[in-house]
Amino acid sequence: MLMQHRSENMIREPQPTLRKQVKAVPPTAPRQRKKRKSLFRRISAWLHLWLGLISGIIVLIVSLTGAVYVFQPQAYEAFHRQALFVPPGEGPVLPLDSLWNKAQRALGTQYPISSVATYKAPDRAWEFLAIKTDEEAPTYFGYMEYYYTIYLNPRTGEVSGIIDNKYEFFNIVKFIHWSLLLSTELGQPVVGWSTLIFVLMLITGLVLWWPKKWTRANRERSFKVRWTARWKRLNYDLHNVLGFYSLLLALVIAITGLTYSFQWVNKAFLYLTTGQTTYAEEPVVKSPLATEDTRGMKPLDRALATAWRMIPDAGSIITSGMPGEADGSILMSARMTRYAYYKYNVLYFSRYSGTLLSRDLYRDKSSGEKLSGMNYDIHVGTIGGLPTQVLALMISLICASLPVTGFYVWWNKKRQRKKHIPPAV
Repeated sequence: MLMQHRSENMIREPQPTLRKQVKAVPPTAPRQRKKRKSLFRRISAWLHLWLGLISGIIVLIVSLTGAVYVFQPQAYEAFHRQALFVPPGEGPVLPLDSLWNKAQRALGTQYPISSVATYKAPDRAWEFLAIKTDEEAPTYFGYMEYYYTIYLNPRTGEVSGIIDNKYEFFNIVKFIHWSLLLSTELGQPVVGWSTLIFVLMLITGLVLWWPKKWTRANRERSFKVRWTARWKRLNYDLHNVLGFYSLLLALVIAITGLTYSFQWVNKAFLYLTTGQTTYAEEPVVKSPLATEDTRGMKPLDRALATAWRMIPDAGSIITSGMPGEADGSILMSARMTRYAYYKYNVLYFSRYSGTLLSRDLYRDKSSGEKLSGMNYDIHVGTIGGLPTQVLALMISLICASLPVTGFYVWWNKKRQRKKHIPPAV
């Protein structure tokens, strides 16, 4: 009975399982979806890409020619030094009227001289300019019928050089930058619209550059170029980081250039600086009709002597010479700086007597008018001398690189997408 009871208990007791226990595996967490970019950021990316592809080659050409032209004044003097500079010598300069006639005979009467630049520096040759243009020609080479500068030693009257500026290197670069060697009517809109697109690209580029979170890693990626990285990453950094650092100055250069392409930009710049919507008309100063006094100095020489006496600090004085109209006046513009154009004084003289008729002095201009007149020098970088020229050169080169590095970024992404496309079954 005892044995039977034990066996019954053994039957009723649960027996240990022989199957291997398997640890429960927690269910896999659902993969989080990548947060979609905002509509504004997607539109910015789309505009940045396609506008860049449309205007890239023009932006590259305009930026490169702009970079070359930044140091044009110094480079032109260096390349043409033999023509521009003469032995200083001693003694008075010859009468301007006499030098004008000498220059005209040396150049030929088929190229009438229209203006002359005289210099205070004793080692500078005086420059006599002859230029004629055809506004209806479709290309630069037709537009510029002739463009000569003849250089004379002002003390001896000897010709130090004649330069055909129509084919001079920096003048060609200037007109590539201005209108792609087309006429202003044809080429300027292309350059202008490409520059305007470039401004939009700078703005959309800032939107794409802006980090979503200002973490340390994001700051490293946004503000530093990893020079030791592979070429693909280095190219991205050159486009992204250099584009950010050059943004403000690139906008300044581009917008000051747009004033030459679009009247509405020009008027907006004028309004911001002066509060006016139109430029003041250049005064028409007429000479009293009279008979020239041939007993003393010629009117041109008397006017030049008066100009130098009134503005002794001028570096150069440019005169348009004798006007064609009977009551026209002699216009002289005195430049105060060597390479910049914004600081100048304008004087008007009688064509018959050489006496002063009117003046438009730099010191009498308002602050807004002075700032408005700085537009060209801000654009080319001569506004602050050598430091701003170096800065303008660097920014222009960065602007030229952006279409190239941007294209390479797009091309790499395009190739990468092709690699991930599954083969057709």
